[in-house]
Amino acid sequence: MIDIDIKNLRRKVENINSLPTIPSTLKQISKVIGDPVISLKEIGDFIGNDPALTTKILKMVNSAFYGFPGRISSTSHATVLLGLNVIKGLLVGVSVFEAMQNTMLGLWEHSLGCALTSRLMAKRKGLKDYDDVYAAGLLHDIGKIILFLEFPKEYKETMNEAEFKEITIVEAERDHFVTNHADIGSWLAEKWLFPRNLIEVIKYHHKPHLSKNAPIETAIVHLADIFMRANGVGFAGDPFVPAVNPVAFETLKLSETDIKEILEEMEDSLEVTEELSL
Repeated sequence: MIDIDIKNLRRKVENINSLPTIPSTLKQISKVIGDPVISLKEIGDFIGNDPALTTKILKMVNSAFYGFPGRISSTSHATVLLGLNVIKGLLVGVSVFEAMQNTMLGLWEHSLGCALTSRLMAKRKGLKDYDDVYAAGLLHDIGKIILFLEFPKEYKETMNEAEFKEITIVEAERDHFVTNHADIGSWLAEKWLFPRNLIEVIKYHHKPHLSKNAPIETAIVHLADIFMRANGVGFAGDPFVPAVNPVAFETLKLSETDIKEILEEMEDSLEVTEELSL
């Protein structure tokens, strides 16, 4: 186990801008999205000043998934269409998941697939803020990235232990760290001023029964996460597919027909993951 208590670990994570191993792009993005008075225009201008970010964001918004193929040519237009929380999520996603391709290969694909599936389930359940659920699905494993970047040796040992003992990555994380990636992800989501519901989804996506403020959204991301594992979409660090928390099914009240149709829609939407690969 690393020699640090949870209070100091949280302080370290929240000081992401000073962590030496964090990509410089993420440090800049962290300052921008953590600004309590930032506007969509300012975020659009920030993206527009970075050619790589501009290319990636425009690639996302012009995909068939968003329904604007080939029609969006400016980052200012993209930010208005996607909204603050989705743009924040995409900025974090494109800046760190790419850096993980040589360390936890497949995490971006897993996270993007989870985001796409969460969004379609949220729309099916009639949720108004389904794009926020998309953002939560995209960032649900952000804590893994921070742990891997800051403690690469220990996190590789964590993954090896999960595989050797045939336990979940969350259980292995507890053996090596004082908390798990879900808690760490929620700390960052708080720092980045995401809505309370979105923070709670990230925090409880492995324990949907603990969600008080966003039980439906949390159940959706929990189920989407497991669907991705069961379908072999990307890699999330687990050597097997975890069991579905029964509370998630009870909360969503999905019939067999619902599940069948969701899986069919999911297969169609997952074709977009190749289009959106970074």
